[in-house]
Amino acid sequence: MSIQHVLVVDDSKTELMVLSDLLGKHGFSVRTAENAEEALRRLDEAKPDLILMDVVMPGQNGFQLTRAIARDPQYAAIPIIMCTSKNQETDRLWGLRQGARDYVTKPVNSEELLSKIRALG
Repeated sequence: MSIQHVLVVDDSKTELMVLSDLLGKHGFSVRTAENAEEALRRLDEAKPDLILMDVVMPGQNGFQLTRAIARDPQYAAIPIIMCTSKNQETDRLWGLRQGARDYVTKPVNSEELLSKIRALG
């Protein structure tokens, strides 16, 4: 499966813009969501090939949303990369236990992120 369509979930408009620009410049089609509720609506509208998930968001956080998506048979095959400022090893392990395929910390190193995306594709 080649990754072309990416859903970026982050409550920061700045992060959404930075990640959208980065991915767009590398040929990805990007849709965004600012919270869990909006992310679930986006999933219903069109399944992405990849989700970049922030952790710290109002309402349902990224760990909870990742777990919900990973356990839903309709969406379980969509890989999720946690993309967060939470940089502790325990956070990384918890994210992976919730169903994320990988974990990157902010500020995002664009080469690292692109290489992790390519590894999934």
